[in-house]
Amino acid sequence: MPVLLLVLDREDGQRVLDLLAAGRLPADKPLVDARHLRKPIGVGIIGLSATGGWAAAAHLPALRTVDGIELRALAASSEASARAAGAAYGVPAYTSVEQLAGDENVDLVVVAVKVPQHRELLLPALKAGVPVLCEWPLAVDLREAEEMERAAGTTRTFVGLQGRSSPAFRWLADLVSEGFVGEVLSATVVASSTEWGTPVSPNRVYTLDRKLGATMLTIAFGHAIDLVSMVVGELQEVVATTATRRRQVPLGRTGQIVPMTAEDQIAISGTMAGGASLSVHHRGGAASDAGFSLIIDGT
Repeated sequence: MPVLLLVLDREDGQRVLDLLAAGRLPADKPLVDARHLRKPIGVGIIGLSATGGWAAAAHLPALRTVDGIELRALAASSEASARAAGAAYGVPAYTSVEQLAGDENVDLVVVAVKVPQHRELLLPALKAGVPVLCEWPLAVDLREAEEMERAAGTTRTFVGLQGRSSPAFRWLADLVSEGFVGEVLSATVVASSTEWGTPVSPNRVYTLDRKLGATMLTIAFGHAIDLVSMVVGELQEVVATTATRRRQVPLGRTGQIVPMTAEDQIAISGTMAGGASLSVHHRGGAASDAGFSLIIDGT
């Protein structure tokens, strides 16, 4: 008769082997010590609002779907928004990162707010020594990113480059690593974003300002190049050209013209480990052809 065994640690594993060797599997006692069962990971989200937003649209459905992890608390920018969100989601609501990180039921702090606020919210959580998952982009610039890296120390930290979980790209990475194309000679990427050139909604105007760190370079291109790196490997050498060809874009509803300093043209070329070449052109405000194309040439 088939037997399915769950072994949680070495002690339980040896006990199961001893029972099997003796030919007796007790029906009235568990095979493993229930004390070893792990409790669900408690998540505290900064930026979970009762009125919607990225945390409510993306993080919350995932938490409700995946076993072993659950929402335990949240933090909001004001007492009123905290009360509303706490009532909406049925968890304790705080108005500071320190309070959230200090909740004994919170094992992981998730930062799901706009990029310019990441640093001020991440640093207190890291100081408390609580593991942190931060949405991508991590920071407005390299200086901020390096500061947060130093502050993290040995605390476990993660960034939301969720494309690496894509079944399609994981399959591509497996094909390349298993030699489907032979030795990789080159990879060519052409990508387009409809944003950064087309009419923009008022709540997205901040993405047009390159100083605020939520641009096509950091968001769309950042996610895309991370996926390409997963498939064909990291760049060892790189040269890049960027340009802002559209200096102004209209607001979606009113047509009012607003300035844009974020890059809408990004072109890079470089060399990957092993000598293969990579070229990428990412265009903003464009919807022609495929939104993303990756061609890998091999031997």
